[in-house]
Amino acid sequence: MPVGETQTAEASDGALLKARAQAALLPDLLVEARRVVATVTSGWHGRRRRGPGETFWQFRPFVDGEAVSRIDWRRSARDDSVYLRDREWEAAQTVWLWADPSPSMLYRSKQATASKDARALVIVLALAELLARSGERIGYPGVMDPVSARNSAERVAANLASARPEGGLPPADRMRRFSEAVLVGDFLDPMEALTERIDAMAGAGVRGHLVQVCDPAELAFPYHGRTEFRDPETGAKLTAGRAEALREEYQRLFDARRLFLADHCRRLGWSHVLHVTDRPASEPLIALHARLGGLPAQSGARA
Repeated sequence: MPVGETQTAEASDGALLKARAQAALLPDLLVEARRVVATVTSGWHGRRRRGPGETFWQFRPFVDGEAVSRIDWRRSARDDSVYLRDREWEAAQTVWLWADPSPSMLYRSKQATASKDARALVIVLALAELLARSGERIGYPGVMDPVSARNSAERVAANLASARPEGGLPPADRMRRFSEAVLVGDFLDPMEALTERIDAMAGAGVRGHLVQVCDPAELAFPYHGRTEFRDPETGAKLTAGRAEALREEYQRLFDARRLFLADHCRRLGWSHVLHVTDRPASEPLIALHARLGGLPAQSGARA
């Protein structure tokens, strides 16, 4: 009895049929993304920060060395403290979104509520919806140039339905300094190639956030007896006579890989979150809210 299976959007291998199947799937995923947004939107306050602008943000205590001209004397007169009036930074920042299109993302076990691919797209579309409400500029490498629009999530979905890039992590050539990138995938590519692409983005001045999506079977390795494993990327097969004998070594290697990637992100000032597909999609969104809001990254956290 198989533990899981690769999800196929269309029985035929024809490129046109696959494209149509993807186009038919994305509207449903957009609906699911909006349902997820509804569960977290009450706690989503945008990415407010101090800076040039006309909108009042907050009063805060005066610190020696700051400009006296920014003191709010009326507020300060209410007690014995001196307060500054902060304004809200109003310049929109570019956030690049990306969902891993690799064949390995199509896997779904019986314990999961969705394939890794479907979950990654829901997270990306839900984040696009939330960021659009905050006035941020949203782009998708190879699919959509950055725009600031209320319907950014619909634009991302429409563009992905017609032209979803293949391959590994996106190149950093279009990403500019001080922009941010949210990358959602299983990150099962060769580690050297993976860290090389991440380093290129960080070297370009991009601040990144990785959401590593995995299926519960990939954590637990619940296989017994004679089992055939197939690599969805290459088609290579491995037959194990007693699959349970491989569990301990597999879990050790899986954890070592995850921790290495989390530590690499931490050293770059990036964040890393592990998300398992038997958990609600709202959990990584809440974690991303904290990271995008400028709170300290907790690389390796689970959501």
